[in-house]
Amino acid sequence: MSKYKIGYTCGVFDLFHVGHLNLLERCKEQCDYLIVGVCDDKYVRDIKHKEPVYDEKQRARILNALKVVDKAEIVTIEETDDKILAWNKFQFDVLFSGDDWKDSERYKKTEEQFKKLGASIEYLPYTKGISTSQIKENLSKNH
Repeated sequence: MSKYKIGYTCGVFDLFHVGHLNLLERCKEQCDYLIVGVCDDKYVRDIKHKEPVYDEKQRARILNALKVVDKAEIVTIEETDDKILAWNKFQFDVLFSGDDWKDSERYKKTEEQFKKLGASIEYLPYTKGISTSQIKENLSKNH
């Protein structure tokens, strides 16, 4: 039996790679139902200051095709930045987030808010040696 009933994680998931798959598999191991928020194109452009290779609908479609994902849905900048808005939308028991956020002021606040809602945060490690930015950089070097 899984530790949690409904889990949630959020990301851009552009140029889907094994690091993304590792993350989603770790999430799914801990919950019965995994919801994945796909950051909308506006978030990628305005917050990450990058142009997505695949648009939000294509990225959500790829994630929805994976057996480790129960539901992938496009989320707004606001729902990405304010995890309480995401919780209001999806009613998850646990938020899975990268371990680079642990002990940050933003997430300490979110942990306190989640305690009142009965939700948890699990911090997961990133796969070392691979990232979408790294893939894009390698592709540009080879052309």
